[in-house]
Amino acid sequence: MQAVVKTARIEISIRGAAIPPKLINVLREEYGKKLSLVEDQDEKFIDVFETKWFKSMKSKMTPGVYIRICREKKGLTQRQLGEALGGIPAQNISGMERGTRAISLAMAQKLSTFFQTGVEKFIAGTTEGAA
Repeated sequence: MQAVVKTARIEISIRGAAIPPKLINVLREEYGKKLSLVEDQDEKFIDVFETKWFKSMKSKMTPGVYIRICREKKGLTQRQLGEALGGIPAQNISGMERGTRAISLAMAQKLSTFFQTGVEKFIAGTTEGAA
């Protein structure tokens, strides 16, 4: 359902499966005939994990990609991440991100702890972390 109000200077649009009746009543009191309620008949919910897009993205998510994503999310350079992990050279971090350097179980555990996420994301050959 969608509630829409348009006046010369005001536009309110609220979307949701169930807009609370109390909110709709307040909008009706305030805006009267300027309020329109639109039922979205074509709105369908899909399981994102079953989409072609998700399956394609999941196949591209390697442990190195996860390292890069987590590192960039924290705003760190490869050098900074290496220092935070106990003095790992930036070249080693780069190699892990590119998939040219193996990620040991001990390193996967360090990454998991540092980024506060599941260790499986940093272990090659698993698909659990891609979800």
